[in-house]
Parts: sequence; structure tokens; C-alpha cells
Amino acid sequence: MSGPVPIANSLEDIYTPDALSTQQKRWNNLLSKFESTYGHQPEFVSRSPGRVNIIGEHIDYSLYSVLPMAITADTIVAVSTHLLAPKEGTFRIQIANVQDSKFKAREFDILYDSVDIDSTVHEWTNYFKSGLRGALELLRKKHGADFKPKSMQILMDGTVPAGGGLSSSAAFVTASALAVMAANGEQTVDKKELTELAIVSERAVGVNSGGMDQSASVFSERGSALFVSFNPTLLARPVSFPPTSPELTFLIAQSFVTADKFVTGPIHYNLRVVECTLAAAYLNAVLNPPGTLLPGDASPLGVSLHGFHETYFTLAEHNNSQKPKSVSEQLEHLLQLTKQTLTKEEGYTRSEIASVLGLSSEDEFNQKFTSRFPVRAERFKLRQRAIHVFSEALRVLKFMDLLENSSPQEGKGDEFNSQLGALLNETQDSCRETYECSCEEIDRICAIARKAGSYGSRLTGAGWGGCSVHLVPADKVDAVQEALEKEYYSQLELSEEQREGAVVVSKPGIGSALYLGGKGGLA
Repeated sequence: MSGPVPIANSLEDIYTPDALSTQQKRWNNLLSKFESTYGHQPEFVSRSPGRVNIIGEHIDYSLYSVLPMAITADTIVAVSTHLLAPKEGTFRIQIANVQDSKFKAREFDILYDSVDIDSTVHEWTNYFKSGLRGALELLRKKHGADFKPKSMQILMDGTVPAGGGLSSSAAFVTASALAVMAANGEQTVDKKELTELAIVSERAVGVNSGGMDQSASVFSERGSALFVSFNPTLLARPVSFPPTSPELTFLIAQSFVTADKFVTGPIHYNLRVVECTLAAAYLNAVLNPPGTLLPGDASPLGVSLHGFHETYFTLAEHNNSQKPKSVSEQLEHLLQLTKQTLTKEEGYTRSEIASVLGLSSEDEFNQKFTSRFPVRAERFKLRQRAIHVFSEALRVLKFMDLLENSSPQEGKGDEFNSQLGALLNETQDSCRETYECSCEEIDRICAIARKAGSYGSRLTGAGWGGCSVHLVPADKVDAVQEALEKEYYSQLELSEEQREGAVVVSKPGIGSALYLGGKGGLA
């Protein structure tokens, strides 16, 4: 699915018909506000959407495959380069937000070869700077060290709720990187290059992100989910849901519990990344021959459970041990090994792990595993995290097998949908009990939706709040929405805007695009 990011000449190229009226008003407001802010129209608009993950939660940074889809909510960035550089060796960024009362405008003079980002400060423009830095690194590789970035005037608008589990940060970073590439003369931007730079770029704001969010934001196609794999290289392909009776719909429900990965990362998201990495290193040290090194890979800390998976079975085959025939059988075997090897339910201390890994001290442990991103923990739950990753990777394979090899027979659509839904329910159970990334509000939303007719309901995104995704038969959508309103949302103090957006029926949307406005331009 690689190739250039598409050029859109009209909003019809980006949005489904049901969204056009709302988006037209929003884009007109963006262009009008850009002109009132900077005195002229932008040259183009870059756009990247949020995503909802259907299945494959918290396994992308262990390099296992996932199944997300893009949604209508997105980040749009209007850009002009009609701005002079302040002095030799520097360029200027003027950046503003449509929500200017909440996100203050900023101006930066930046050296050609250095984009400073203070990841300890929670500043909205850091997400733009992350995309800027990643894009400039790629541009220097293409054009040489003497490359001179253009100054830019920017106005952004985002409709992906922050902390809602729908990847607002990935949409912002990806749209920003795309904007920088286009502003600096890249007439075609390769999807794979954009995705890979966005994955690395977001880590500059202190989040150990995997690659699912950025892949879905860039590669998605209208009407299809996206099967994303990360090993041996990043690949994405569209996947269609077979027609069923009753028809299957995706319903997204917000909890209105904000889960900001930047703020809570040290005890939640980043900690889970470190625990998965430690589980890989620990299992390798215990189960593989002494001296075996895990392969370096694209995971946040450079080694992963997927790397252990491949190393273990490669060595087993080389040593003429019996090798399970399929990846599914391998994952089942790894689940058994994990339960036999990682026996401490209460978790492992730094010193316990360091001893097994042959590290000389806790300081060496911290330098190797916890120095890159802030993490706070006395014990690391390696058993639970590895069990979740291997079992969730197995659920993704089962889900894909149903979609691609088990087309529903006539009159048995309900049975087929129930099988898909059961896998989502298992994911939610694992996220709640084993990975410990759910919360009371999400659990309650899922229970309400299932009782009202959802085949399967679970959290989506980082967790600890945010959004949930539900597989709902078309004839039960109203019932599920009414139940959620009566039993959950009616108990919250919500604005009219929040209430309107609390539950949405989502259709798979298109990924990143550059909008040029057709023959008449952007005016």
C-alpha cells in the first residue's frame, strides 16, 4: 500500500457524504481565520485523521500486527511559506490554533540544524515541533547537510479528542510532518516514509509510541480496516468486513475520562512499554542458550517480545527441536512457557531482573531500560504483560482468519458477528485484568452496550479512560445509544457539544492527504 500521499482537490476526496456539510463549514472557518491571522490565504492544507483500533491493543510496540481504521475526526494544518527568515542560519515558525483561547499562538526562530523540544513541558506546539524535527531529518538525508528549511505560517485545527484514545497526538504529529515536507518542496510524499518518521517523531514528546496510530493515520483507505504488520518491515493492507445480515456497524463511545499519555505515561503507558521490553529480555535470558542476544528492531527500546518470539523458534528449529507449525501454535506455546517461567504475580524488582539479565547494578538496569522515558515503579509485572501481548496477538490472528477465511453462510450472519464480538470481549477482559489498562467507567460502558445488543465491546487506544469501540448490529444501534445515554451519560455534566459527540457510528475513512483546493485554489 505504499505510494504517495494523495492530493485532494475537493473535500469529497477526503470525507464521506454524510460528513461534508459539517466539514465544509469547519474548513471555511480555518481558511477565513488563517487570512485574518496572517493577512493572506494559505498555500495548502495537510490533513491526517485519528483512528479507532478494532483489535490488537497494546501490542504494536511489541511489533505484533494490529487492525485499526481511520475515522472522520482529524487534524488539519493550513500552511503558507510567505515569511522571511529572521537571520542567516535560521528559519521562523509562526503557529496558531483555531481554538486560540485554549492554545496560545507561538513564534519560534529555529537554527537550520536543530529543533529543540523540551519533553518535560506539556506544550501543545511540541507536537508540531516533533513532526518538524522528523521531517527535517528526512529532508537532510535527501538533500544534504546544507539543506535550508523554509519559514512557515501555520494554523491548525483538530477534532480528535485529546486523551480520548483515538490518537490525537499521532494525527497532529503526522499532519505536521506532512505539512513540513510539502512546504519544503516535496511534491510527492511517500506514505511509508511519512509513517516511519512520524512513529519516531512522536517519541520526542516523551511517549513510547508503537506504530499503529501513525500507520492508520497515513495508510487507511475509505471503506476498509487496515491490517498493519511491523516485522520484518512496516506493511499495511486494506481488509474488508464481509457483508452480514444483520449488518455490522462500529460504534465509538467516549468515557470522558481523559487519559493523557504525556501526563500519566510514567505509571501507565510508558511503564507498560518498559515492562514488555523487560519481559522479552527476561524470557530470552532464561529460555534461550546463554549469550543469546535479541535482535535490534524498531520497537521503542530496541528489543521486543516479537524479537524474542522469532529468536526462540529459530534456535529451536536450528537445534532440531519440534517447532510448532503455525504462528498461532507458536503463540499458544509461548503462553505456556510464559506462565511456567514468569511465576511472580506480584512482579519483579529491579535487582531481581538485573540479576537474571547479568547486569551489575540497578544503575545499569535504569540506564538500559528506564532512562529514555520517565517511569515510576517498584515492581514490574512481566508475567501479566507478556501473557496479554501473546494472547492478544493470537486474538488478532483469529479475528483475521474469520474475516478472510470464514465468510458467513446465508442466515448465519448473527453467529459470525458473535464470533468476532467474542474476541473483542476477550480483549477487554485481558486489558482490564491482565494488562490493567482499563478503568471503571470504560468497564461500565462496555457492560451497558453488551446488555443492549453489542456483539463485542472494549476499550480502544491507550486505555485508562478515553474511548470504547463496539461491534453493533445495525438494528441495535439506537438501543445501544439510548442505553448509554440513560445509564451513563445522563449521570455526567456534559456540554451540548460533548453530548452530541459522546457516541458516534463510525465508517472507515481515508488516511493522510494534501488539500490544494482544485483549480480555483484555496480561496
